[in-house]
Amino acid sequence: MGSTSHDVSALAPGAHTFTVDGVRQVYHVAGSGPVCVAHSGGPGIEWEYLRTPGLEAHFTMVYVEPVGTGASGQLDNPDDYRLDTYVRFLHAVVEHLGEPRVYLLGHSHGGFVAQRYALTHPDRIAGLALYDTSPVTGAEFWAEAMAGLAAYPQRHPDRPEAAAVPAAFAQIGGATDDESLGAALRAALPVYFADFWGRQDEFAPFQAAVRISATPAGAQDPTPFDVRDNLGQITVPVVVIVGSYDFICGPRWAEQLHAGLPDSRLVTLERSGHFAHIEQPVEFTDAVAELLKR
Repeated sequence: MGSTSHDVSALAPGAHTFTVDGVRQVYHVAGSGPVCVAHSGGPGIEWEYLRTPGLEAHFTMVYVEPVGTGASGQLDNPDDYRLDTYVRFLHAVVEHLGEPRVYLLGHSHGGFVAQRYALTHPDRIAGLALYDTSPVTGAEFWAEAMAGLAAYPQRHPDRPEAAAVPAAFAQIGGATDDESLGAALRAALPVYFADFWGRQDEFAPFQAAVRISATPAGAQDPTPFDVRDNLGQITVPVVVIVGSYDFICGPRWAEQLHAGLPDSRLVTLERSGHFAHIEQPVEFTDAVAELLKR
């Protein structure tokens, strides 16, 4: 699978391209220190939102462009955008880097990929940062997220714009092209923050830059995600990071992860939602970098 050349240039700063089963895989390298591979969420959201300069002072950060997004290639069959596919492409990146073990940072859906990767390739992981994610999805997970969404306007009664956010989020499901999906996501993005309106000038550029690819975003994985019974097999040091105000992968799910993992530290960031690396970047960086001391 993919390239077999293990040379130093695979970790040179900048953008890199190789092929996995004939599909273009792009990743970006920045920073110095032990290698940490970052897998963004969505699925379908382009990688740039997850770039964290603070982490680049501690790690050689390798930001994956997940297949079907950004400059990476598309799959021939849209039904192939499944968790096992993302795990396979992630493993190809790790193999291509030529490092015996890497740290892995997974955000949101990228955290599902990271958990599955750690269960499938335990010998390749030095430590895990599971960031605003969950060990399970399904009816209960989505019911809680939708309740948080519905309650959002009451959190900001002084902002009429907040009242429009649930309807904007509802548009996400019906969008079938990249442009309309991206517009719906950007309109709904305030719900993902602890205090978007109080820091709107700061967060507006981040909001405007978010891009998403409709095909991977709309793919239905036939297998429900639930690794709660398997978490005990992940024996490397893990940090579980969650924002107190994360409506979609909130503290309840982080606590389930923490409870199931043998060597886990739970860090709850009280002034963050789903994007602590933007909302509390110093605390977020410290939480991930602490893995290096364990």
